[in-house]
Amino acid sequence: MQQYKTILFDLDGTLTDSAPGILNSVRHACRRLGMDVPDEATLRRFLGPPLPSSFRDYLHLSETDVARAVAAFREYYPEKGIFENEAFPGIPELLHDLKKSGKTVVMATSKPEVFARRIMEHFALADCFDAICGATIDETRTEKAEVVAYALQAAGITDRQNVVMVGDREHDVKGAARNGLPCIGVLYGYGDAVELTAAGAVALAPTVEDLRPLLLG
Repeated sequence: MQQYKTILFDLDGTLTDSAPGILNSVRHACRRLGMDVPDEATLRRFLGPPLPSSFRDYLHLSETDVARAVAAFREYYPEKGIFENEAFPGIPELLHDLKKSGKTVVMATSKPEVFARRIMEHFALADCFDAICGATIDETRTEKAEVVAYALQAAGITDRQNVVMVGDREHDVKGAARNGLPCIGVLYGYGDAVELTAAGAVALAPTVEDLRPLLLG
């Protein structure tokens, strides 16, 4: 079994179940723009991809309305949506055990970094990470591959041997691959086995307990 020394984690759907807060924020944005709130299946497609591309791809908004929708989303999210969220069972213990074992643990999320840090501080998990890296508020860094590259640089990782990404959506797998990294797909989040396998995940973990031996050996 591959022994990984450095683990990059996605956040939403991998470490925390953030769906309620994200979806409520999308609903708020739609109402702000005077739009009908989309059905549940469309809303759930927002879980994982960068926010601007989700408004663009799934609601077919113009660039001007994408900017308005993102701004409206961020009216609700920082005050309420950010805490409509909980760590998946077993994740806090796994993160602590990874640090105790001497692993380098880094977050690489498409969520704005300032929000990611607040969430980890809220759950008293920030100290489990060597670096918490995410997107920028001004959207100059939003795509997963860009975030992964930034996370590697921020954590001072130059040797990409024994480094792995862990995520729940195809964007995590593809973003890792563009940086020469394998990705383990988790099935307890917002993606599924078909999506993750098609994207090229090197292994699948149905539960947090299944993820543990893949990372700790």
